[in-house]
Amino acid sequence: MSNQNETETCEILVTGAGAAGLAAAIAAAEKNSGGLPGRIALLEGARTIGAKILVSGGGRCNVTHETVTPADYFGNRRLIKNVLASFLVETTIRWFASLGVALKREPTGKLFPTTNRAHTVLTALLTRCQNLGIHIRPDHRVTTIEPTNQATFLITHRHGNLLAKRVILATGGRSLPRTGSDGFGYELARRLGHHVTETVPALVSLVLDDSMFHRSLAGLSQPVELTTTVNGHIVDRRTGNLLWTHFGISGPVVMDASRFWCLAPTRKEPAEISANFFPSLNQEQVRAWFSDQAQAHPRRSLANTLSHRFPDRFVEAVLHHADIDGAITRARFPRQRRDLLVNLLTKFPFPIRSHRGWNYAEVTAGGVPLEEIDYRTMESKITPGLYVAGEILDCDGRLGGFNFQWA
Repeated sequence: MSNQNETETCEILVTGAGAAGLAAAIAAAEKNSGGLPGRIALLEGARTIGAKILVSGGGRCNVTHETVTPADYFGNRRLIKNVLASFLVETTIRWFASLGVALKREPTGKLFPTTNRAHTVLTALLTRCQNLGIHIRPDHRVTTIEPTNQATFLITHRHGNLLAKRVILATGGRSLPRTGSDGFGYELARRLGHHVTETVPALVSLVLDDSMFHRSLAGLSQPVELTTTVNGHIVDRRTGNLLWTHFGISGPVVMDASRFWCLAPTRKEPAEISANFFPSLNQEQVRAWFSDQAQAHPRRSLANTLSHRFPDRFVEAVLHHADIDGAITRARFPRQRRDLLVNLLTKFPFPIRSHRGWNYAEVTAGGVPLEEIDYRTMESKITPGLYVAGEILDCDGRLGGFNFQWA
């Protein structure tokens, strides 16, 4: 810890010791091995290092995916493509192997450490930093970064000042603020001349109105096709598993779609999310399915018919929601009521009240525009000597290790 009146110097200052900050510090030290006149300092505002790494992937740390493409991200995909091309999945696997972390592929394509422990990843990163002589300082929150006339930066932190020739801004976004990423990095970027696009939670669960039947289905997971409409236009359509919870809906398909719903209010645009519980069928095909069931099993009750396709709890909840008697036989089910049920099951409108908040969001949508960064080096086009990395940039990926790969 430095004296309050002392101004230290270093070659490279990294602010933020998350995945992006640790990787950037290691890469800088390795690239300049033997030729770095000063040293690399890594300042972290939180008192513990790598808190977000430890909770990622359910505590197992999903570090990447077997296939990573620009389509897995949101933002300027032309620039995202160029950034991704500089560090491929194969490079990530080799890099972790060099740190002593072996990875395994799961059926979904996600890559995890073979130990199934996020601690393995964090320990490997910290050990490599230590071996390279990188000074990591927790509880050193950076408050200002100011360019000087001597082509350096004066960094003010909680315990004093520091001069650096180059600065890497890797403070993270606003997601999971209890881990240290409270969004202050955006203010630092603004003061250094950058713009920041609107930032909202992404990969976050959604809270439904109390009038909905979600509580009775808590813990139930089922495949759906989810359609997100903003201002009357379809902006996203995806298929995956939806998880009913005591507060609303979650699961991979909901979390991947959440960014669009969260962004809409900031732009004062109405947004809706609806579900097709027959994800492989359209309305006409679902009507045909009902007709086939009626012909094949004319005496089977409606509830029994649906239970051959859906979980019993879901069938009971939907029929009650639609005020339809499940005991009626399929053959005696009026066409008008059938069409109402078909419409409900293929375009079910969720009464979304809100998202679950920054404390539960896994990533931030929005940030420093990629157009303001040189994708070949990640150096700022606005402030020479400043580099920007990780979640603070306007790029967010879907679930599956894509955000860790970006970092």
